[in-house]
Amino acid sequence: MSKITAALESAVATVRANTPSDDAPQTRRQRAEIDRAFARILKLIAPRIRHFIRQYGLVGHWDDAEQVCAIAVHRAILAYEPEKAQFTTFVNWQICGELQSLRFRVMTDQRPSAKKVEATTVSLDAIAGGDDGEGLSILAAIADEDALGRTEAGASEYLARAAMSALTDSYVEHLRNAGLDRIRRRAQPRKLTRAERAAGVVVPRRPSLDPSEITELEQRLEHNRQVVEGRLFDMAPLDGDHDEGARERMRQVAKRAAKAMGDLACIDPRFALMAEYRQTMLAC
Repeated sequence: MSKITAALESAVATVRANTPSDDAPQTRRQRAEIDRAFARILKLIAPRIRHFIRQYGLVGHWDDAEQVCAIAVHRAILAYEPEKAQFTTFVNWQICGELQSLRFRVMTDQRPSAKKVEATTVSLDAIAGGDDGEGLSILAAIADEDALGRTEAGASEYLARAAMSALTDSYVEHLRNAGLDRIRRRAQPRKLTRAERAAGVVVPRRPSLDPSEITELEQRLEHNRQVVEGRLFDMAPLDGDHDEGARERMRQVAKRAAKAMGDLACIDPRFALMAEYRQTMLAC
């Protein structure tokens, strides 16, 4: 630990030792000790303050910069926790924060894009005048009381639609695997009888997967997806006008899909919450 660091720690300890608790009154002696220790702290870190003022380009606002640095030192002393860091490290962040805030208040934004439109960066904690003449921060003026509710509702809707989409994909994939299994079983050659084997009859092998059957399967799957999204989840409108027979077929598809998706939700950990809700509803 350097001499300056040790001197700072000693001066800060003096300020904290002479700062009474909330209920205790402060004596003249304590105030004098605090004033002397605070002046010693400012003297020790004066070179650092001058360096930061130049670094932030606030030479033209030197008096204001020194004032905010003094405020930063005062706040640093009040919030300092010796067991977490040395005071030299802690006070640096406080000084930089105050100088950055001052720079935003007294200077236009230095970014090239901001210079083109003469933009000025302001703090959300800047004080503005309210309708009644009272001070009002910009942050309080733009606060939206309903923002939290709308955000939670939007997030809930997004998560629900994502879960419905994932469950629909899982159901369609389940139907696809079942359909492909049926096609493969039909593609297997039949077994020859004993007489045919004795006669040397050869049954030609059919292709493992018939492209026309796969195309028909995909069309059925797309239709089922549209019915599930439009009738069960109301995620997409159903295309065209449908007669009584078509509506009944869609009702049957939706009924089978609801049962199958309920079973899939029970075995897929991604839909554990849905499965718990389903079990609760069945119990009721």
